[in-house]
Amino acid sequence: MIRVPSPAKLNLFLHITGRRADGYHELQTIFELIDLYDWMSFEVQSGMDLHIAGLEQVDLKHNLIYRAAELIKPYATQSCGLKVHIEKNIPMGAGLGGGSSNAATTLIVLNQLWQCQLNIQQLAELGLQLGADVPVFVHGQNAWAEGVGERLSFIDLEQKQYIILKPDCFISTQQLFSQKTLTRDSKPTTFCAYQLKPFNFGNNFEPVARSLYPEVNEAMQYLDQFGQAKLTGTGACVFTEVNAEMNIAEIVANSPCKAYVVHSLKQSPLCDFQL
Repeated sequence: MIRVPSPAKLNLFLHITGRRADGYHELQTIFELIDLYDWMSFEVQSGMDLHIAGLEQVDLKHNLIYRAAELIKPYATQSCGLKVHIEKNIPMGAGLGGGSSNAATTLIVLNQLWQCQLNIQQLAELGLQLGADVPVFVHGQNAWAEGVGERLSFIDLEQKQYIILKPDCFISTQQLFSQKTLTRDSKPTTFCAYQLKPFNFGNNFEPVARSLYPEVNEAMQYLDQFGQAKLTGTGACVFTEVNAEMNIAEIVANSPCKAYVVHSLKQSPLCDFQL
């Protein structure tokens, strides 16, 4: 039995800087890994079948764990049947990258278990086929990201603590992108500019999400009492940085929705994974 953590992430800001000829949007963001983990167990079984437990609500063809396994299987020199069990702690549809992280964890573990002999860059390129967030989890490093999120420059970030709220709603990313009021022409910027004035950097999806989803607006209004509330990814989770004046226990206890207290990571625990 192999049991490994699969971390979540925050987008410290998210700007849309344009639209490409293929219809995809050009983005700029910072991915910061956090110590909110799903736990994934991989158990070798007889035969060649892959069984996944713990995500029965997700159709198999949309299950990123299954799709990641199918994607790396042609490279296997020592394949085997597997039962994968996931203990889900990262909320789904929350902008925390849980599904992408699970896919990356699957690629990393199966690369060794099935002796695929792919390097990290090759795994990241495979992961990009599953989603723009997957490569950052494969590399396991905090990153400044551009393109659709796949062009990564790894960065050092000061370690911080955050309060995250998960409003009781599921946000449709497609619906957010379809809104005419969504800002799609933010001026390209730099990591140096972010370091100088991080409070000036927001999320282009936030006004649209707050307008369409009252639960998101309520969560942001609540956190804004204590710090600067931000939306991560395309939501629904919102977060704020913890400061010395905050009574964390009281903020969490009075939250209008599910709350998490997390710490940032220097790197993913999977960076040191070896069978």
